Amino acid sequence: MATAQALLGRERPSRWFLEFLKQELAPYPGRAATVARMVIATALVMLICVTYRIPFAFQGAIFVLLISRESIQATLKTAAIIFVVTAITTGYLLISAWFVAGVPLARFLWIVVSLFLAFYAISALTNYLTAAIFAVVIAVGTPLWDRHVPAETNVEDTLWLCLAAMIGAATTAAVELAFAKLGPEDQVILPLTERLSAVGNLLTCYAEGCPADSALEQRILRFDILGISRLRRLLRRSDRSSQYRETMAGVTVLVGRIVDLAAALTQVDIEPSEADRKRFRNLSLALARIREELKDRRIPAPLQIPDERSGDVPLLGEMEDTAVLIPQVFAHSGLGGEYLPSSEEKRRFGPAVKGALLDPEHSRFALKGCLAASACYVIYNALDWPGISTSVMTCLLTALSTVGASRQKQILRLAGAIVGGFVIGMGAQIFILPHFDAITAFLVLFVAVTALASWFLTSSPRLSYFGLQVALAFYLINLQEFRRVTSLSIARDRVVGVLLGLFMMWLVFDQLWGKRAGIEMKRSFIANLRLLAQFAREPLSRDQKVAIERSFALRESINSNLDLVRALADGVLFEFGPTRQQDLALRERIREWQPQLRTLFLMRTALIKYRLRLPGFELPEPVERAQQDFDEQAAQMLDGIAGRFEGGVSAARDNFAVSFERLEQAVRTAEHEAGESAVVAHLRTFLPLCRTVAGLILSLDTGVVGV
Repeated sequence: MATAQALLGRERPSRWFLEFLKQELAPYPGRAATVARMVIATALVMLICVTYRIPFAFQGAIFVLLISRESIQATLKTAAIIFVVTAITTGYLLISAWFVAGVPLARFLWIVVSLFLAFYAISALTNYLTAAIFAVVIAVGTPLWDRHVPAETNVEDTLWLCLAAMIGAATTAAVELAFAKLGPEDQVILPLTERLSAVGNLLTCYAEGCPADSALEQRILRFDILGISRLRRLLRRSDRSSQYRETMAGVTVLVGRIVDLAAALTQVDIEPSEADRKRFRNLSLALARIREELKDRRIPAPLQIPDERSGDVPLLGEMEDTAVLIPQVFAHSGLGGEYLPSSEEKRRFGPAVKGALLDPEHSRFALKGCLAASACYVIYNALDWPGISTSVMTCLLTALSTVGASRQKQILRLAGAIVGGFVIGMGAQIFILPHFDAITAFLVLFVAVTALASWFLTSSPRLSYFGLQVALAFYLINLQEFRRVTSLSIARDRVVGVLLGLFMMWLVFDQLWGKRAGIEMKRSFIANLRLLAQFAREPLSRDQKVAIERSFALRESINSNLDLVRALADGVLFEFGPTRQQDLALRERIREWQPQLRTLFLMRTALIKYRLRLPGFELPEPVERAQQDFDEQAAQMLDGIAGRFEGGVSAARDNFAVSFERLEQAVRTAEHEAGESAVVAHLRTFLPLCRTVAGLILSLDTGVVGV
C-alpha cells in the first residue's frame, strides 16, 4: 500500500490497473484453501437444494461466501448459534406478521422497523454469522408478506426460507469444522510470522550487500497490497477475550507498518554503508526472534536499539522504532506466559459490541441503511414490479460487507452485478444452459463461477466486493428456485433489483449522508485523540461498576475508530479531486502515527486498572495522586494535539514533563519507604508503563508540529 500511491502517481491508469489486478489476484498462503472451502460448501448447498427441490437456495450459498472467509475454525457451538438465530428470526417474522396482516400502513411500518433492526444488528453484533443470518432472513422474508396470496402460502414460504438458511449454515459449519482439523492452529499468528519472515529476508539481503531477489520483493509488495484488513476483521469478530483482541490488534498494526516500510524500501535505490549493514543485520535478527517467539506463543522480549544511529538509509529508523513497539504491546497486556489461549480454554462470548447502546454510530448506520432499503421497497411497490425486490436484500448484503461506503466500492459493486448478472448469469441462460440436461453439467458451471467469485472475494477490500456481487447476481438468477430459470425477464428483474439496491446505497451512503474519505479519515483520527484523552481521565464516576462499564464502552469506540481510520486511509487512494495530493500526504503521516496511537491505547488500557484500584493494582496514596495529575496532563496533551489538527494550540509540554517527574519522584519515594515488599515490585512495573506513555505522547506531539 505504500507503493500504491507511487504507482498511481507515476504510471498511466491502464498500466496501474493491470498491475493492481496482478497483485490482488496473485496467490498467497492459504488463499487456495479458503477458495476450496467456499466452493465445496456452496456446491453442497446447491446439490442439496436442487435435489430436494428447496427454494431460496441462493441464501444458503451466499451465507457460505460471507462466512467461510472469516475463519477456518467454525465450531459446533457456532453452528448451534446459527440455528437458534435462524429459528428466532423466522419466529419473529411469523408472529409479528400476524399482527400487521391486512393493515397496509401497519405492515409498512413493520417492514421499516424490521429493516432498521437488521442494519443495527449488522453494526452492533460481534458475531458475524448472527448478523448475516438475521439480516438476510429479514430481507427475504418481509417482502413475502406483501404478496396477494393465501396466508398459508406466506407461512410455507417463510419456513422454506428458514430451511434454506439452516442448510447453508449447517453445511458451512460442517465444512469449516472438517478443514479446521487440517488447518493451522491460529489464523492471525501465521500470517504475521510470514510477513515478518519476508521482511527479515529482505533486510538480510541488504545486510549482505546483495540485491534482493525479485520474487522476494514481489512477495513483500503482495503483502503490502493485501494489507492487514482481513487479520483485523478476524480479531474484531473473534470471541477471544477483549484483552487478547486489543493486544493482537496492536501487534497486527505494527507488523503491517513494517511491511509498508519494507515495500517502500524496495522502491528506493540504496547503497548501505558498513554501519547501515550492521543495522540491517541487527533488525533482521530482532524480527526473526520476534517471529519465533510469536510462533511459540511466547511474549517477545524487549528490543534494544542504539540511540545513536549512523547511516543515511531512508525508512530504516522508522522500521527500528516500529519493531521496538511490538514487545511493548505485550509488556503490560497482562496476558502473561503463553499469550495465545489454548483450544481448551473457555472463550468469552458476547452477543453485541460492548457499549453498543451508548455509541450513536450504530444507530446512525442503521438509519442510513434503513433509508436505502426502505426506498427500494417503496419504489418497487410503487412501480408494481415485485421482481426487483432483490434490491432490499442487496442493500443488506452490501452492508454486511462494509460499514461505510466509498466510491471505489460502489464501482466494484456495480461492475460485479453487471458481470455476474448480465454477462455470466444471462449469458449462461442463452448460450450454455440450453445445452445442459443434467445436474452434473450445471454443477461444473456453478463451481467455475463460484471459484471465480471466491478468488476475488479473498482479495483485499479494494477488490473483494466485486467477487461478492458476481456471486450474488449469479445466484439470484440461478438459485432462487429449485428449477432452472429459462425466462430472461426473471433474470432481468433480479439484476435490475441488484442495480437498484446498489444505486440506493450509493445515493444514501455517498451522496446524501457521506463525506470524502480524506475528511472522514482526519475526523476519525482527531476523534480518537479526543477519546484517548477522555480515557486517560477515567474513572469519572465513584461507582466502580459504572466506571468499568464506561471504560469498556470507550475501549470499544477507540478500537472501532482505529480500524475505521485504517479503512478510510485505503479509500483515500481511490479519490480524486483538487485536494488529492494534500489528502495523500496527510494519509501517509496518519499511517505513521497509527501504530503509536494503537500502542498508546494499549498502555492506557493497562493504566486504567490502577486508576480503578482493581484488586492487585492498588497504589500508595501519594503515587495515586501523582498518577491522577499525570493522566490529566496527558489528557490535555492529547486534546492539544487534536486541537492542532483543528487549527488550535497544543498544550504546554513543560507541564506534562513536570507531571511525569513528580510521578517518578513519588514512585521512588514509595519504593524507598516500602523496602523490599511486594509493593516495590508492583511499582517497578507501573513506572515503565507510565514512561512509555509519556514517550509516545511526546513523540506524537513532535510529529504533528507541521500539521
